[in-house]
Amino acid sequence: MTVEQGYALAADALLLIHTLVVLFISGGVIALVLGAIWRWPWLRNPWFRYLHLLAIGVVAAQAWLGMLCPLTHWEIALRDQAGEAVYAGSFVGHWLESLLYYRAPPWVFIALYTLVGGVTLASWRWLPPRPFNANTSDKEHT
Repeated sequence: MTVEQGYALAADALLLIHTLVVLFISGGVIALVLGAIWRWPWLRNPWFRYLHLLAIGVVAAQAWLGMLCPLTHWEIALRDQAGEAVYAGSFVGHWLESLLYYRAPPWVFIALYTLVGGVTLASWRWLPPRPFNANTSDKEHT
């Protein structure tokens, strides 16, 4: 394996991790809305709830501050080192345009991330997480 192939492989691995983070945030907020309606007890897991809130909080803050995600910077740097084509702008914006042929201005992503963050915060009222020290199972909290 050449050095360039190693950089390309690392960039692809980072792309996979970044995709999983996006799926965690977007799938998590959908699960929170549905779970609040149907009272899914597993959504009261404090580890899931705090990690989800932290993830969308970081994304929303970066959007408001006009910053790109560090994962995006690292992937672009690795692709550049591998001699591959790099993209400009955000990860979500790039893949939205690439997959759906839709280009959106930055304010759309700021609004979207803020909305997702607001729904995530509101879900704490509808379906609060159980305490970390709770020794009972989720089934007992329905």
